[in-house]
Amino acid sequence: MSLFTSSASWVTEEHRMFAEMADRFMQDELVPNEERWNDQGMVDRAFWQKAGEMGLMAGSIAEEHGGVGGDLGFDAVTLYAQSSHGNCGWGYPIQSIVIHYLMAYGSEEQKQKWLPKLASGEMVGALAMTEPGTGSDVQAIRTTADKDGNSYRLNGSKIFITNGQSADLILVAAKTDKSQGSKGVSLIAVETEGADGFRKGRNLKKLGMKANDTAELYFENVKVPMTNLVGPEEGQGFYQMMKQLPWERLTIALIALGSIDFAIAETVRYTQERKAFGQRVMDFQNTRFKLAECKTKAEVLRSFLNDCLAQLQAGTLDAATASMAKYWGSEIQNEIMGECLQLFGGYGFMMEYPIARLYADARVQTIYGGTNEIMKELIARSLDK
Repeated sequence: MSLFTSSASWVTEEHRMFAEMADRFMQDELVPNEERWNDQGMVDRAFWQKAGEMGLMAGSIAEEHGGVGGDLGFDAVTLYAQSSHGNCGWGYPIQSIVIHYLMAYGSEEQKQKWLPKLASGEMVGALAMTEPGTGSDVQAIRTTADKDGNSYRLNGSKIFITNGQSADLILVAAKTDKSQGSKGVSLIAVETEGADGFRKGRNLKKLGMKANDTAELYFENVKVPMTNLVGPEEGQGFYQMMKQLPWERLTIALIALGSIDFAIAETVRYTQERKAFGQRVMDFQNTRFKLAECKTKAEVLRSFLNDCLAQLQAGTLDAATASMAKYWGSEIQNEIMGECLQLFGGYGFMMEYPIARLYADARVQTIYGGTNEIMKELIARSLDK
């Protein structure tokens, strides 16, 4: 299994070597711990640090900020390596997103302070946008950041925050000007250690992605230095989020492709071994046709994603195309998980088989990062000009 197509123009020999290393690491360090992490509801901090030691989170960070000076393709490789081993629990996708917010908008002081720690796994990042009363409608957030001398006072709550239990650094979307709608939203970085008034709620129980800690967060008069504002001025948060959403949506499509590749491989293996009516399940025409359909859809997605990654590297990927990747990838992922589970028969319904977990994990992909209904609206807007 590979992320790359044979004609992918963005791929270098360094990407291929990095992919081999990432694949070995996931097999050795991630796969043996999957079941335990699912049971405990979060990934061990030791795994974050091991991934950091291997440079898996440093690929696209500049050398002067603790990285290796590569491009976003290295993040894509890590994301694919994780999901192609059947895992959606490690919160690296959000770590990558937080890293790129800081790379794009952070001050030099913020980059020097936080990027090396995010690259090494010393710090885990989270992005806090969603609130109990608002999801995709980011401009409707109610969390506030009021000036208090050289500090902000944060008040509000967030929900469904990935890495919420383990996060050391949270980029919080808050209103710095309540009268300005979307133009009053800013991103403020909160270091959780020793932050008076900051509280993590329970680790939320979810349908899938059980190894990923997802939490409610509460901010009660939390004092944050004004130097923690992300960007040179207030009111840029909505713009910053819109500019970074294409990468967030590509991460979802990359997870979809890796999960699909893993599911197909597991299903092929199972149907080759399982017998019914005196022959392999693989020998039934229905099985062969279903798997042929799944494989074809996977290859179409792979080609589209490689094209999107080439556009991303060239700086030409637009919001509508990224929305297509997220929408199509997550829809096809859910479709293929259903087909593969069906071929497992009753065993597919048992959580001891990875396909059951993959089926549950896939469902949220059409929801977070902007629902697929929002994706369709964004795509339609690009047509209706």
